[in-house]
Amino acid sequence: MGFTFFTMVTSFLKYLRSEKRFSEHTVLAYQNDLKQFSSYLEDYYELDDLHKVSDKMVRSWMVELSDIGISARSINRKLSTLKSLYRFSVSKGLSSNNPLVNIIGPKQEQRLPEFIEEKEMMKLFSSLTFEDSFKGRRDKLMLDLFYQTGMRLSELRGLKINDIDISKKMLKVLGKRNKERLIPLQDEVLKDISSYLLEREKMAQVHIEALIIDNKGNMCNEKFVYRTVNSYLSAVTLATKRSPHIIRHTFATHMLNRGADLNTIKEILGHANLAATQVYTHNSIDKLKAIYKQAHPKGQ
Repeated sequence: MGFTFFTMVTSFLKYLRSEKRFSEHTVLAYQNDLKQFSSYLEDYYELDDLHKVSDKMVRSWMVELSDIGISARSINRKLSTLKSLYRFSVSKGLSSNNPLVNIIGPKQEQRLPEFIEEKEMMKLFSSLTFEDSFKGRRDKLMLDLFYQTGMRLSELRGLKINDIDISKKMLKVLGKRNKERLIPLQDEVLKDISSYLLEREKMAQVHIEALIIDNKGNMCNEKFVYRTVNSYLSAVTLATKRSPHIIRHTFATHMLNRGADLNTIKEILGHANLAATQVYTHNSIDKLKAIYKQAHPKGQ
């Protein structure tokens, strides 16, 4: 990488961390996309200066990515990274060239979010037996919070004990870009929280603020939460994906099926815009069609 490229990318990544407040995971994804593009420029054009990049070079990179089997969705994500870099660089006076202005990404098929059937989620809480112990109460609470709030895995890990307002039956969640939102809690979840906290207090030397902790009293890591959720879901569903994020999709789909409006779901999920929430309507429409076909005399 040349000095110019290094300067642009370093400033850009610093901007993402400090001003946009992107997570380290997201920043790393941006960084990897830019490294890949830089390597392509060096290999095919012997170029290490982003000021000299042309739209033709960007298009040839898109073709190269497609030829090696990269999906349209991933290509568009990489283009989004490049577009963000050049917009930032032009706005900060680091570059006067933006070769992405007229670049249009490849069309991609819209993937509907997978979800777990309502009867399977009911089976999770009504048929499975959770241990009468710290572990059992914690595991049930994790599953309850995911299904009844639709929160992300990172948001669950970031929950603190004092984020819960028992009297107001509300939960404060710190979402993407450090945006806070309040989510109402049902009585069942509040009971689970109280039972869990009683068991948590019995553990020696637990002095961290995190609500959900592992068996040793430490903050849970992502793999621990994923494995726990996957283990319980495997007992009730044959769905190919059995992760905390699938429960988030399941929460939104079930809410829509039972009459919740999109704006309410948008606020609970912490989406930045309604377009991100609207994807769940497709699942609801598919269910509506199935019910209509089954119930209508001429639908047989």
